[in-house]
Amino acid sequence: MSDFSRRVESIDISGIRKVFEAADEDAINLGLGQPDFPTPEHARRGAIDAIEAGKADGYTSNKGTRSLREAVAAKHARDNGLDVDPEDVIATSGGSEALHLAIEAHVDAGEEVLFPDPGFVSYDALTKLADGEPVGLPLRDDLTLDPATVEEHITEDTAAFVVNSPANPTGAVASPEDMREFARIAAEYDVLCISDEVYEHIVFEGEHRSPLEFDDAGNVVVVNACSKTYSMTGWRLGWVTGATERVERMLRVHQYAQACASAPAQYAAEAALTGPQDPVDEMVAAFEERRDVLLDGLEDMGLDVPTPRGAFYAMPKVPEGWVEEVLERGVVVVPGDAFGERGAGSARISYATSMENIEAALDAMRDATAATR
Repeated sequence: MSDFSRRVESIDISGIRKVFEAADEDAINLGLGQPDFPTPEHARRGAIDAIEAGKADGYTSNKGTRSLREAVAAKHARDNGLDVDPEDVIATSGGSEALHLAIEAHVDAGEEVLFPDPGFVSYDALTKLADGEPVGLPLRDDLTLDPATVEEHITEDTAAFVVNSPANPTGAVASPEDMREFARIAAEYDVLCISDEVYEHIVFEGEHRSPLEFDDAGNVVVVNACSKTYSMTGWRLGWVTGATERVERMLRVHQYAQACASAPAQYAAEAALTGPQDPVDEMVAAFEERRDVLLDGLEDMGLDVPTPRGAFYAMPKVPEGWVEEVLERGVVVVPGDAFGERGAGSARISYATSMENIEAALDAMRDATAATR
């Protein structure tokens, strides 16, 4: 068999997906970051209407339909107070492709990408696929990324750093002051700040702010998606936006890797962004209630868990062997080291599932905690 590329040999299947694929069908799955709510009816109707009208049969513009990009621009004006030109938006195959475009278009071989550790699994893997050098950064006790830590680790070889708030896997929410600092660092050191904002609306305490609000140098790129906000993970529709010159370079990668995002998904996303936002509020309220039940249960077991202020994950410190004991009892969680070496000794628990599942899972976790102490 012929040799494989060094880049692909440097990565492995995501630890999240390994756990997911290996889980028993009857297991309570707290391992996958997927809302358990249906896609809002008006979003599904947007796709159905486009299909029935024959509008979704062919390629769209590489960047996506004009109407979708206008909807994205209007969303940024409404939610972030930003003036985004629709021409500076690329519709992508989910937030994952948006991240890929941002890294691939800005990172040369050997250049560094800094990101939170523990952090989303794609930051490390996509950096390696771009032949870059991944650099995981330690977090504060509340699991937020300190701008001072980013600044301390910037070298002549640093091409970019990643900010993720609300964060996967920690649920941490960065302060407005930190976001302003991230924008300053990007400008002062002339490096790219990639802001992963796919959980922006799932905030329980504090507020979501984007470093793009404070960007005067054109050194911030925002990655976002409909996946979590509108429970549209399977639709695979995200976007990336930034300065015109950066968008043009990312488009070069996108047009050869993807051509365009799925046309039906683009019409669904447009409807989601422009239609009623009540389903988002209802989901966030449900996630907060589930979070509180899960945290109470974990704390009653004596586990140390920073309070997640957003997203739908908790990341408690757990005894050795706890993840395996929980799995033996029919509950799937993800070991913390799947998200970086500093995640060792923790577990990521997704509460994007029913209250019934959470309460049953807590019973199994209590038994697992007793068995590993």
